[in-house]
Amino acid sequence: MSGQWECAVVGAGAAGLSAALVLGRARRRTVVIDADQQSNRASSGIGGLLGFDQRPPAELYAAGRDELSSYPSVEYRRASVEVGRRVDNGFELEVDDGEVIHARRVLLATGMQYCPPEIPGLTELWGTSVFQCPFCHGWEMRDKRLAALAAGEEAVHSTLMLRGWTDDVVSLTDGHSQLSSEDEDALRTAGVTIDDRRVVELIGEEGQLTAIAFADGTRLERDGLLVEAPLKQRSPLAEQLGASCTPGPLAADAISVDQIHRTEAGGVFAAGDVCTEQPHLAGAIAAGAQAAMIIVQSLLADEFGLPYPPT
Repeated sequence: MSGQWECAVVGAGAAGLSAALVLGRARRRTVVIDADQQSNRASSGIGGLLGFDQRPPAELYAAGRDELSSYPSVEYRRASVEVGRRVDNGFELEVDDGEVIHARRVLLATGMQYCPPEIPGLTELWGTSVFQCPFCHGWEMRDKRLAALAAGEEAVHSTLMLRGWTDDVVSLTDGHSQLSSEDEDALRTAGVTIDDRRVVELIGEEGQLTAIAFADGTRLERDGLLVEAPLKQRSPLAEQLGASCTPGPLAADAISVDQIHRTEAGGVFAAGDVCTEQPHLAGAIAAGAQAAMIIVQSLLADEFGLPYPPT
């Protein structure tokens, strides 16, 4: 296809593929630009998604791309958007191969980058036995020896969440305990051990954590570790297009959207983890579909005067 696209979907994770499917079924000329950076690819399986429970994330994305191939108005491209700008009657997106894509609407669905603590050994274990979401990994970690590495109120929340899957949980403060006496009492009442030693390394092999090493030379045998992993935008594209971001407890710069997925920049929408405070695969799929429906209505408003936004 050539000429101007009606919508450019930037990102082909759960939200982007879901949106593109709805746009394709609405017969809207849509280009999907996929940098292939989905954050959950490190995980061995998806936890809790109906129809794909415990299956590799790559299978979900492959199935989504295959479904899109049934709709001639949708084109999938493996590329990365380097620069975006507003122009007359839409937007220009420069991709890494030098092409400039023109679109009337843009849906940002690039997901977010997780930023776990920089601890030697963590990268090799991330997404398997070291994780951020208990709902995604708790079942696989059931009845095992677990630990939570967090500080302050988050330490209490994270640690007590794990108690739903096992009765052997240690709260690691990494030498920076900020727990109040009430918090400590709550953890101990739940049967949680509080460990104030400073963590220096995670020990494991083939994705499986076996022990946590401390600065004093000692180790704690553990099978799994929950860590804080704040989220951040992967690129400045949202800012380039005029969308604003808002700091929150989990993300430093989640894209601000209204109830129908519109950003402050007219014609720019966002859906999925890129604009949520609680990343979740099922939620991203739903958000992508909802955003696409609104985009279709906005295009119909331009063409035929359909009332927009919908009431």
